[in-house]
Amino acid sequence: MAQPIRFDVPPPDSRAVLRERVERAPQQHADAVLAAYDLLQALHDRGILDVTRSALAASDELLEQAVDAVKTPAAMRALRNLVFWQGILGSIEPKWFKGLVQAVPDGLEIATAERDHPVRPWTLLRRALSKDSLRGLAAAVDFLESFGRHLHMLERENAKGASLASRAGEV
Repeated sequence: MAQPIRFDVPPPDSRAVLRERVERAPQQHADAVLAAYDLLQALHDRGILDVTRSALAASDELLEQAVDAVKTPAAMRALRNLVFWQGILGSIEPKWFKGLVQAVPDGLEIATAERDHPVRPWTLLRRALSKDSLRGLAAAVDFLESFGRHLHMLERENAKGASLASRAGEV
């Protein structure tokens, strides 16, 4: 009877495969390697590597200081306010916000350009009664009215909270 032939395949040497890839890499990726060297040199020339190395060395201390700074009541209020303003700014159409932001330098430019001319009450009244001025005044009054309404609601909520707290203290 025939005997089976033994076929032993040696396992591949993974280190040899890696070594071969590393030896081929400079030829295949020469442009990328040179670009990486240029980037490293630019970071070194500007001191960014030194700053990064120092930050890594002091990372635990920096993290502790950042956490201590954020734990203060003022920092917590600031973060809450930022989140609040993000919501407000996100609800404003960019074209309206752009108009508001552009109005500031335009108004300052007009005010400083006419500095040599005396301010006359009738001229000022005529400008105040223009279509654009009245539109801006109406928007300002709308804002002030809404602001006052919200202040009144907050005062009522605070008064209710204070009366509930005093009642709870009496019981």
